[in-house]
Amino acid sequence: MTTSDADNFYYNFSSTDSYEDGSENLQTFTSVFLPCVYSVVFILGLAGNALVFVILVFYEKLKTLTDVFLVNLAIADWVFLWTLPFWAYSAGQEWTFGTTACRIIRGLYILNLYTSMLTLTSITFDRLIAITFATKAHMCQTKRMTWGKLVCVLIWVISLAFATPQFIFSKVFNIDKAICQEEYPNHGTELALEVIQVTLGYFIPMLAMIICYSLIIRTLLHARSFQKNKSLKKIFSLVAIFLLTQSPYTFLRLIKIINWSFNLNSSFEYAIIITEALAYFHGCLNPVLYFFMGVKFRRNLQKIIKNSSCIKRQVTAKQWQTTEEEGSKTFTASNNAEATSMYPL
Repeated sequence: MTTSDADNFYYNFSSTDSYEDGSENLQTFTSVFLPCVYSVVFILGLAGNALVFVILVFYEKLKTLTDVFLVNLAIADWVFLWTLPFWAYSAGQEWTFGTTACRIIRGLYILNLYTSMLTLTSITFDRLIAITFATKAHMCQTKRMTWGKLVCVLIWVISLAFATPQFIFSKVFNIDKAICQEEYPNHGTELALEVIQVTLGYFIPMLAMIICYSLIIRTLLHARSFQKNKSLKKIFSLVAIFLLTQSPYTFLRLIKIINWSFNLNSSFEYAIIITEALAYFHGCLNPVLYFFMGVKFRRNLQKIIKNSSCIKRQVTAKQWQTTEEEGSKTFTASNNAEATSMYPL
């Protein structure tokens, strides 16, 4: 996208509707709705993912490969969540953090998107191996853990490659107010990069997950186990939540790039804003899912609460003990002072 094209594009996207009915309502909606959503996601997601990290690392001790992947997912969400205060302020006011911060913040969202997608795909392959080849998978547990950690590193490298265009081409535009967006050399480059990102980082992993879960379903349906419905519920929920939150915004992004005329439609702008907020919600939904579906997670959470209560009681007891000791010392000192004052030096 050339500079003049970019100016026209972002002008159409942000300020043309200022001369149309309802544009002020859209701007008001954006400045109120997005900061509220981002703040809620940031607070809940930060606390929830920190809890997931503590439970999996310090309580579960990363016993399984799935635990390693879930920690990777929590770290990716944590990295992404720290960008939300910047977006909240930008939506309510304007972008005041400069071009460098703009490139980093926009790049981190794409980095999180593909890290999460590829991690979920890796979990799918791991579940397929664990269910379809249960005996061999159990025998090669140590080897699988080593390979899993290498896969996590590879996921971050690939995701960084997918996010590179955002790190390079993002910049600050001053129109009605300062905004942070990408500026590509031309529309063809923008469309090509977006199609490559979405195809390699979204559709192919999604297709791989569909194939793997089809094989998993077939295996579980033939298994004589009363837990098969529970197993199906667990393995589908994480992926289902991710796809449901990410897919609408991903499709609308593609539509926006393919046909710029949609940017002149205020209803489409509302759809972009709402689906973007929905996409960001995945950062705080995973811990909620772990709580409601994971028996071990709830048990370890109870341990943390119990340990916190014990620590609090110990701190309180020490404070009382310190207070009593200080009171005793004060009382003794005052008695000594009185005794001393009775005898001239």
